[in-house]
Amino acid sequence: MTNTKRFGLLSIIGPGILVAATGVGAGDLSAGAFTGSLYGMAVLWAVLLGAVLKYAMNEGLARFQLATGKTILEGCFDKFGPLFGWLFLLYLGIWTFLTAGALMSANGVVSHAILPIFETPVQDKIFWGGVHSLVAAGLILIGGYRLFEKVMSVCIAIMFFTVVATAILSKPDPSEFLAGFWPTIPNWQGGGLEWTVALLGGVGGTLTIVCYGYWIREEGRTTTADLSTCRYDLASGYIMTAIFGMAMVIVGSQTELPPGSSASTIVLLADRMQEIIGDGGTFGRWLFLIGAWGAVASSLLGVWQSVPYLFSDVFESLRAHYQERKTKPISTASWPYRSYLIAMAILPMATLVFDFKQVLKWTAICGALVIPFLAFVILVLGSQQQVVGRENRNPLWSTLLLSLGLILFVYALALAISKQM
Repeated sequence: MTNTKRFGLLSIIGPGILVAATGVGAGDLSAGAFTGSLYGMAVLWAVLLGAVLKYAMNEGLARFQLATGKTILEGCFDKFGPLFGWLFLLYLGIWTFLTAGALMSANGVVSHAILPIFETPVQDKIFWGGVHSLVAAGLILIGGYRLFEKVMSVCIAIMFFTVVATAILSKPDPSEFLAGFWPTIPNWQGGGLEWTVALLGGVGGTLTIVCYGYWIREEGRTTTADLSTCRYDLASGYIMTAIFGMAMVIVGSQTELPPGSSASTIVLLADRMQEIIGDGGTFGRWLFLIGAWGAVASSLLGVWQSVPYLFSDVFESLRAHYQERKTKPISTASWPYRSYLIAMAILPMATLVFDFKQVLKWTAICGALVIPFLAFVILVLGSQQQVVGRENRNPLWSTLLLSLGLILFVYALALAISKQM
């Protein structure tokens, strides 16, 4: 891992954009569109609040790391001991298998809509899902972080501008759009509360939030002097996340969608958009599909590059604990990182034969588990003066946002479990 600090726009805002783009998957796309389909643009405020809460979590994570020189996982290991390490590796294995399978399926379904090759959608899903997985692993093994960053920047640009352009082409009502920023929960007792909170909790990813700490290390940010850069970086990333999420709600508000969140909903939405736009509808359909592909492809690539960091981090902490020797620096060239990357690129292909909705169901539950835990950990570790220093403790605004987030994310977790069981 490089420790050389770089300069330029991409090096400044890059990690925040990466963590935001990695957190946008097929479930987030279809959930935003479906919520918009049910309740229109009245829930735009929830997307904005969700992005603010995830910003607070990542800012706290970065502040802890820059103040202590340790990642948040190392901090948890110090606080809770090796039992945390073993439990986290168990959770990580389950989360990786489910999430990787869901991302492969999403890329397969969207790619089938763009470039069908085989006779049936299932065959195309298996083929394209496997191709995306292996290509992503190859890019990371060959090019490391720098090539990953460049490829992601292209995918992110495609994702952002095409989906936002589609939302504009759908010609939303300006007064309804502006009214959507006033906090209201439509159909409170008929499911509106649950869908609004689910939308709020789904903005900006789950476990991939933790990966921001490794990306700022790649950019050479190692001291509290870099905190202002991280705040600017994260603000840029979550502004993009909020705009993208609102665009999906706007697109969804223009049509009716069947219940459920799946990659096939994205394809159906593209077909409906062709009808809504009218003249130029074919262009709008392809524009949206390409943007959806950019979203799911960048999410897959981001997960493939970042999640092996988490395994390597905890693995090295456990090895140092039991062998009583200094932990090696986490490197994309290390065998723990590369072994985990290869395993996650191949083993979850087994899920491609299953219905995508079933895979996504368990992925949603598994991902929702980590967010309340992260909010709690950042609240606890970030408030301990003896750990982070007096000047680096959680400021009042952060404590308030993290506390609000903890309450809402616990509710979202309960909702995910109750809805999917």
